[in-house]
Amino acid sequence: MGIIGTIFIGLIVGLVARFLKPGDDSMGWIMTILLGIGGSIAATYGGQALGIYQAGETAGFIGAVVGAIILLVIFGMITKKR
Repeated sequence: MGIIGTIFIGLIVGLVARFLKPGDDSMGWIMTILLGIGGSIAATYGGQALGIYQAGETAGFIGAVVGAIILLVIFGMITKKR
């Protein structure tokens, strides 16, 4: 159930991030899920590097959404250059 739960939370986080960031983000469900999971990972490790979280502590929902928005902005910059 851990993998399915991670995918579901990734989907929710990815959808919230896409809703909060203005602009047209044409990506499918798989990319939205990967965006949410990547945002959670980025927020966890970034927060640990900045001293916000202790080692072994994960980012919360808001941190995951912020991480996903940052990844969404980076993804948009990469795809616009093509």
